[in-house]
Amino acid sequence: MMRFNYTKSAELFPAAIRKKRRAGFAYRRFDTAADAVRFAIEELPADSLNGAYLQVGEARFDKNGIRDLYDSTEFPLERKPPELEIAEQDVA
Repeated sequence: MMRFNYTKSAELFPAAIRKKRRAGFAYRRFDTAADAVRFAIEELPADSLNGAYLQVGEARFDKNGIRDLYDSTEFPLERKPPELEIAEQDVA
């Protein structure tokens, strides 16, 4: 796999959803692809990410590609900590 440049500018395009006019967000341009990837994964609701795509130069990434970029060891930004799952406990 070719090394991805997270410092390039990027554009995030919303999904086309038939039931709604827009996917909950509008087109956004980011100074860096890293910021765009983090926004897509950490801020967008799942239904907005489905069908959305990230354009970085000539490369285009769907939700799976965006997730791969976020999960990469090369991702330069601090990730949001995963939500702590609360296990059901018997409290007597």
